Amino acid sequence: MNSSETHDVLVIGSGAAGLTLALRLADRARIAVICKGELNQGSTYYAQGGIAAVLDEQDTEDDHVTDTLAAGAQLCHDDAVRFTVGNSRAGIEWLVSQGVEFSRYADNDSFHLTREGGHSHRRIIHAADATGRAVSEALTSQALQADSINIFQRHVAVDLVIRNGRCHGAYVFDRDSGHVRLFRAKFVVLASGGASKAYLYTSNPDGASGDGIAMAWRAGCRVANLEFNQFHPTCLYHPKAKSFLITEAIRGEGGKLLLPNGERFMHRYHELGELAPRDVVARAIDHEMKRLGSDCVYLDISHKSADFLLHHFPTVKARCLELGIDITREPIPVVPAAHYTCGGVMVDLKGQTDIDKLFAIGESSFTGLHGANRMASNSLLECIVFGRSAAEAIAQRLDEPLLDVRIPEWDESQVTDSDEDVVISHNWDELRRFMWDYVGIVRTNKRLQRALHRVELLQQEIREYYSNYKVSNDLIELRNLAMVSELIIRSALLRKESRGLHYTLDYPDMLPEALDTILDPGHRPRKAQNLA
Repeated sequence: MNSSETHDVLVIGSGAAGLTLALRLADRARIAVICKGELNQGSTYYAQGGIAAVLDEQDTEDDHVTDTLAAGAQLCHDDAVRFTVGNSRAGIEWLVSQGVEFSRYADNDSFHLTREGGHSHRRIIHAADATGRAVSEALTSQALQADSINIFQRHVAVDLVIRNGRCHGAYVFDRDSGHVRLFRAKFVVLASGGASKAYLYTSNPDGASGDGIAMAWRAGCRVANLEFNQFHPTCLYHPKAKSFLITEAIRGEGGKLLLPNGERFMHRYHELGELAPRDVVARAIDHEMKRLGSDCVYLDISHKSADFLLHHFPTVKARCLELGIDITREPIPVVPAAHYTCGGVMVDLKGQTDIDKLFAIGESSFTGLHGANRMASNSLLECIVFGRSAAEAIAQRLDEPLLDVRIPEWDESQVTDSDEDVVISHNWDELRRFMWDYVGIVRTNKRLQRALHRVELLQQEIREYYSNYKVSNDLIELRNLAMVSELIIRSALLRKESRGLHYTLDYPDMLPEALDTILDPGHRPRKAQNLA
């Protein structure tokens, strides 16, 4: 039996971006937050490193801007970078007011700042090595106490409801009842994260299936720069580790990358060595592994004291010890893994998409901040800053009435329960394997064309399956991942150069002009000059 929900604002996603927006509007709007699993299971919760912000007297906003532009390989939008950096201190102060307990120096109680790749200063504020968990738990606690915020756990958005160029809500699958419900709202916010689960090896939790990007594309929004998929250089290599990230802060505190024979190698690739931007480090590791036929390289922080490691990296230390690796005595085996989607749904500085009353924030959006390579710890900052700016934009329009538009309930009368769920798991596995093999850290035209052919065939099968059977969480995610994978491949084929995270053997040089890759619905691709 279908049922409808009506709210002022529908937020799809319960991470840092979505909860920031919800809390910023909690005193003036009725808000529904859609959480596809249990609370605190998204990418925010698992973020270890920290949040980049100008908090030190020796640091400046201009330096943070300069570092971000350099890491983004000249493709960042200057206005987005300056807007984000300019609001960084206010964002951190708000998080502190929400109860986030960041690490402090023992002797003077000031915030402890660390340094990560691409940064010229110590500007990463953190909560030991579990910053995401601290942020997620604090914001979740505040949201659960707010009477105006209703959190719907184990609900998965299926598609947006668009009428006459406006967004009026979304169809949402209730995983427990097995039925799809209609959620109507004056405003809809996509805060559903990235699409790194398109790859076989990833640091992301299972929910990172590109739902918001795929839904926005189907609804008629443009997307940009999806060829830039960041591969985190150091994920734990162990058969039982699954998707465990080894924070970049370890390299910021002096961690050394080693070959299996104990030799350092990063100095051969970049003057900053281990502190080079992530794309450089990931590509260097990938090259060395292929050159040597090695399964992994090693990250060594054992020269630091046991007390230092316990204080700064308790999560990493404990997890490694569970797997028989004592980081105080031996190096950590690591490999690159898909980590962050730098492109996404095109928005302005308020998070507004091409469709009226539809916003996108966080990793599902394209603000222009990250360019061709996201600099470490700018992602949580983007969530907090754009969560606030989108909330302010929505607040100015909350008095607008909920339009009386006829929206039908979800029709399940023509479909049946599936008796072939194995098809979903097989398609999922095939997609993630060819994306890893053909659209990974190093690309070629031939590999991309193969991937495009495979994903087109796969989508035909998925469309047929989707039209005949009732939806499920796995089917929704597979449908979205296949869609976003096609957009990634098409974007990569359009870029005839190597820049940042997109490295192709067919075009190894960087073109003199930095251009965004924009895809319009209907596969009308175009290049648009970066107007920054």
